[in-house]
Amino acid sequence: MTTNHSNPQPPFTGPEVCKLPAREVVALLKNKKISPRELLDASFQRIKQVEPDVNATPTLCEERAYESLKDIEKNSLQHGNYAGWLGGIPLAIKDLTAVSGVKTTFGSIGLKDNVSPKSDPLVERLENRGGVVVGKTNTPEFGAGGNTFNKVFGYTRNPWDTRKNAGGSSGGAAVSLATGEVWLSQGSDLAGSLRTPAAYCGVCGFRPTPGRAGGGPEPAAFLMEGISGPMARDVEDTALFLDAMAGFDPRQPLSMDEPRCSFQDALKVERSDIRIAFSPDQNGFAPVESNIRAIMGAAMDELEKGGIIIEENCPDLPQLYETYVSLRGMHYGAVNAFVPDSIQKDFKATLEGNIATGQAQTSHDIYLAMRNRTDLYQRMRMFLDNYDVLAIPVVGLEPGMVKEEYPLTVDENQVPDYVDWLRFSFLATTTALPALAMPIGFTESGMPVGIQLVGPPKGDALVLQVGLAVQRILSTGVSVIDPVIYRDTP
Repeated sequence: MTTNHSNPQPPFTGPEVCKLPAREVVALLKNKKISPRELLDASFQRIKQVEPDVNATPTLCEERAYESLKDIEKNSLQHGNYAGWLGGIPLAIKDLTAVSGVKTTFGSIGLKDNVSPKSDPLVERLENRGGVVVGKTNTPEFGAGGNTFNKVFGYTRNPWDTRKNAGGSSGGAAVSLATGEVWLSQGSDLAGSLRTPAAYCGVCGFRPTPGRAGGGPEPAAFLMEGISGPMARDVEDTALFLDAMAGFDPRQPLSMDEPRCSFQDALKVERSDIRIAFSPDQNGFAPVESNIRAIMGAAMDELEKGGIIIEENCPDLPQLYETYVSLRGMHYGAVNAFVPDSIQKDFKATLEGNIATGQAQTSHDIYLAMRNRTDLYQRMRMFLDNYDVLAIPVVGLEPGMVKEEYPLTVDENQVPDYVDWLRFSFLATTTALPALAMPIGFTESGMPVGIQLVGPPKGDALVLQVGLAVQRILSTGVSVIDPVIYRDTP
């Protein structure tokens, strides 16, 4: 069994600039060593090179992207000294988030021709801060699922093995990063929707504190379960993207002011006293395959040798499952249940099931979930008084085949519901704590494996600091590849 943290690197035959970290590209832009137009040319060249094999970014907006370049200089005068100024770097937006004049299908057949009249406030912020949107990344229908496919655009494939899935629901975003289509890609997360694809594709996905990167879904903006977050190729680029996303907008009631110290500056602070609590199965809450358990354990051993204090420990988390399912039901009951019937009639079965679960809840179920959520938050808050983060798996198994909607078993345990195999995602969502998914190794079959670092309340910077320390010890930096193509892919 392979427990190494490196893997024989597949080749990369795209434009050389596509291999560079986002922060280096932004520095080149700021110093006028490269132009936004040159970067757009390289990005679209790479997208056209790999898209037939991975289907990560099915909707492109080339004319809009080139047209937006004229605003870069003007906005630079306004935001050029801001830590999150992106300088004209191409990025991608998930197909659940509106971009003006571009199709937003939500992966739903009833919205296949839907063009957004205006952008989401987060997209406005990113464009005002020098981001250039190249297109929309693929997602399962309305983001419901841990495997990215839909009736509008089909399946997104894992670039490390195109027979396998890329995770979901931000699967297209993760693949766009791993293949070098873009340097930064927006994701969103309810049940690990940016954490699972990050783990499966060997990139980083950060579920921040709710409000740190915009707000909840527009029809129910006070919901804090389904939120946006940055996805990037490594921890430093994740911090850059989070700085670009951060800021208060009165249209988004959960949104917060940007921090006094930027997340990039926070990473300049060397931490030498890191304490990690590690739990391979969260006190038996979630099943884990033996190969994932072994890779996690080997990584912890190496981190300990690198000077990080590791203790196997996890707090008691009573009613976590029931609480999360109830909160998730509230999300679907408040958002998707109000989609017009003309669109709902074509919903896939699992999405219909999510809505039904939400609508079937009693007021007592919801009140109890609110009380239990508070208890779980306080338990995690007190537990993390003694540790910087809790380290747990992102998922308990490696990716399955692309046309398998979800695994039926994990470590020989039956999966009773399609969300049950994503149990490791429940904790951060329920307790509103920041969580970073980042690569730590590869399976024997050559598939990436990720770890999840869950931090204390509003401890986004701390989580990124620990993530950077882990990245340096394990040497899991930027990795962009050509898709590993199997021509007999079903």
